[in-house]
Amino acid sequence: MSQVGNIVRLSFRDYTHEWRMSGCFIFSLAAVLAPLMILFGLKFGIVSSMVTQLIENPVNREIRSIGSGHYKQQWFDQFRDRNDVEFIIPKTRALAATMQLKSETAKRILTAELLATARRDPLLANLAKTPWDYYQIILSQSAAKKLNVNKGDQIDASLARQFQGKRERVHLKVNVIDIADAAVASRSVAFVHLDLLLATEQFKDGRAVPDLGWHGDVINEASRSYPSFRLYAASIYDVATLVKVLEEQGVRVKTNVAEIATVQSIDQNLSIIFWIIACVGAAGFAFSLGASLWANVDRKKKDLSVLRLIGFKSGRIVLFPVMQSLYTAVLGWLLAVLVYLVFEQLINRFLAPRLNLEQTLCFLLSEHFFWALGLTVGIAMLAAIMGGMRAANIEPSDGLRDI
Repeated sequence: MSQVGNIVRLSFRDYTHEWRMSGCFIFSLAAVLAPLMILFGLKFGIVSSMVTQLIENPVNREIRSIGSGHYKQQWFDQFRDRNDVEFIIPKTRALAATMQLKSETAKRILTAELLATARRDPLLANLAKTPWDYYQIILSQSAAKKLNVNKGDQIDASLARQFQGKRERVHLKVNVIDIADAAVASRSVAFVHLDLLLATEQFKDGRAVPDLGWHGDVINEASRSYPSFRLYAASIYDVATLVKVLEEQGVRVKTNVAEIATVQSIDQNLSIIFWIIACVGAAGFAFSLGASLWANVDRKKKDLSVLRLIGFKSGRIVLFPVMQSLYTAVLGWLLAVLVYLVFEQLINRFLAPRLNLEQTLCFLLSEHFFWALGLTVGIAMLAAIMGGMRAANIEPSDGLRDI
């Protein structure tokens, strides 16, 4: 057997023979590592839950324009091609974006706000399809309840205007293809195809809509501009960048940047606190383990010198404290993981309900455990250098003096 194999075997036999001292090393490592893992689990769990809630709620990624502007189709195409934009669609004037809805199962006529929608609309991400022509709409929960309609029902949509001294009203039979979630909008909203939204504005402005047979003035639509937009960033971390780009173009916007910044600040501050505690704990354990290995080498000076005397080289002798440090790192990590998993369940099952929190307070991903193992082994190897340097300086004659 090679010298390396013999050293590994002897270091393990010695490590298990002195199981009381080895156990103390393992427990001391777990005592440092387990609280760090619990602290990081709380930091990661709380912040991740907060960030997830921000991301899952598209309202937090919405960038709303203030006032009215003039946005050409090229402007929308420019932003639609950006990687940090998930969805953008034009909006018409608020006064023009309304329609009266009437169903056979409700006595009242409901005036609903119209919002244009299309594929990949974050507000309707949970729905299977979106309107693709004039005759399909999606109602908010509030609107559907007031009209007493369900998915698949047909309702009457009407518009009124004063044109050439006469009051006119047009009707359109539309199909309710779906009902939006209650969290999407608390008010009465109808999500429609952009063509219907534009047709509504054209009709109220006295212009013709040939596709629907609505008469009126005929104008050139090539130079159309839109007064507003509905824009959603791809991520909450893209909101600030898009706001800056829009403001540079003179567009005044309103966002939830303050709330996003608060979560990011919490994440950064908790990370700083965690790494300060982790560095102090790691440094303390490294020096403690290094000093213990140094003392252990001194205690085994006679035994190690005998190994040198029978032909083991200095480089091989160094492996003795290094391997024992590795055993401590792996076993201490395993114990720390077990302690963490127990406290993770206790925190999530008993503490979270007491705080009336539905999200998970403490959890780690699988890669976090392997990162902890890698860092623990690395620190243990650095600490083993102290004992290894001491072992390398042992001469074969040192053991003969005690014989």
